[in-house]
Amino acid sequence: MSNSFKNRVFGCAIIKSINSNYNADFSHQPRTLPNGVVYATDKALKYSIRNFWKNALNEKIFYFKSLDDKMLPRTLDETYEKHFGKMVDEKDKNKLRFDVLKNILSCLDVRLFGGTYAGKTNISLHGTTQITHGINCFAENVIYSEQIMSPFKNSSDKSADSTQTTLGSQSKLQEGHYVHHFSVNPKNIEEDAIRTKVEGLSHDDIDKLKQGLRKGVSYYDSSAKAGTENELLLWVQLKEDSKMVLPSFVELVKVGEDRKIDLSKIKNLLSKDHIKSEIEMIELYYSSSVTEVINVPENVKIIEL
Repeated sequence: MSNSFKNRVFGCAIIKSINSNYNADFSHQPRTLPNGVVYATDKALKYSIRNFWKNALNEKIFYFKSLDDKMLPRTLDETYEKHFGKMVDEKDKNKLRFDVLKNILSCLDVRLFGGTYAGKTNISLHGTTQITHGINCFAENVIYSEQIMSPFKNSSDKSADSTQTTLGSQSKLQEGHYVHHFSVNPKNIEEDAIRTKVEGLSHDDIDKLKQGLRKGVSYYDSSAKAGTENELLLWVQLKEDSKMVLPSFVELVKVGEDRKIDLSKIKNLLSKDHIKSEIEMIELYYSSSVTEVINVPENVKIIEL
C-alpha cells in the first residue's frame, strides 16, 4: 500500500486562552482587529506546531531559529549548512537550486507549510497546508494590564542612591477561543516532489500534522502563554477524486457565554447532499471532560484530544 496521502482536507483548530496572551503584537498587547475583536496570526499556531515537532517528535525542522557557537542567530544559508552540510558549487546555479530544493523538501515543516528560500539561491514553495489567522469567537474581548516589578535596579536611573527597581507591565486576554481555519492540498508540492524524486506528502506527515494541531499549543509553555491550550480540532477529509472547495470555518463556529462550542452552522453546511457525497470522513478531537460541543456534524468520529 502506498504511503502517499492524496486527499484534500478542510478543518479548523480552536485554541482556548484564559488570562493569557496567545499572540502579542510588538507593544505586548493581544492583537486586535479594527472592530476590537482579538485575533492571532497563522504564524503563532505554526510556530507552536514546529516547536512540538522539533522537541516532542524529534523531527528535522528547517524554518526554526537556532544559534551558532557565539550565541548568534544563524542566517538562512548557515541554517541550511547546519542541516545538510556545505552547499554544492555556487557557480552551477541550476544544480544549487535543485540541491537546495531536494534537501529542504526532506523537512516536515517545508512539505506542510512551504517557505521562501532567499539566500545563495532563490526558491519559493507553496506548502500543502494553509492556515488562516485565528479569530476569537467568544462573545467578549476583555483585555487587561497589570504592573510587574523586576528585582533589579533601573539601568536608566543615574542616581547612585536610588533604591527603585524596574517597573513594567503585561497585558492579557481574560478569555478567548481562537478559530483557525486550515486546508490541505497534497498537489501543492507534487511537481517539486516528482522533479527531485523525493516522497511527497505522506500518511505519516498527516499523522504528525494532526498531532501538532491537537497538541502543539498546549505543549509550548511560557509565562505569557500559560493558560493557552489546544481545545478542539475538526478534520473534514474529502474523497480522493473530489474537487470541492469548502468555505472558511472561522465564521461558522460560535462559543456562547456558557462556553459551549456550537458547530450548528458547520453541521448544516456538511449535511447538504452535494457536499456530503464528497466527504470521505469527519474527525472531531476534543477533551470531553473539559469541553462541551453541541450540534456535532453527522457521521463524525469523536476522538479524545
